[in-house]
Amino acid sequence: MCSIKVLLVDDEGDFLRTLGKRLSKRGNIVELAESGEQALGVLETFEADVVLLDVKMPGMDGLTLLHLIKQKWPMIEVIMLTGHASVEVAIRGMELGAFDYMMKPVKFEKLYYKLEDAFRRKAHQEERIMAMVKNR
Repeated sequence: MCSIKVLLVDDEGDFLRTLGKRLSKRGNIVELAESGEQALGVLETFEADVVLLDVKMPGMDGLTLLHLIKQKWPMIEVIMLTGHASVEVAIRGMELGAFDYMMKPVKFEKLYYKLEDAFRRKAHQEERIMAMVKNR
């Protein structure tokens, strides 16, 4: 699989940097953001394939960020991470277009599998769109 462009969004700096290093070691291109506002700024110049974002953050929360990402960049897949289980938040995230919702702590291999799955879905959707445009 080719490298995945990933934006990690989490207010827990140690978690963010550790996960970023592990993803980079797998050959992925990784950008980090410690807030929703910072993430939106990064997305203006970084063409992410997948965003991994924390649900609970100070300032802009993960659901608000998810909504804004899907409005402006609908092809980006978003995986929501949380340390605070909530069925309501999970349902709302899926309604807003999240690819999946995972509980922290999450095993790296399980998260990486989900990341690859989200990337494959994005690539497949882009191929379908290109085929439709080509056949016009």
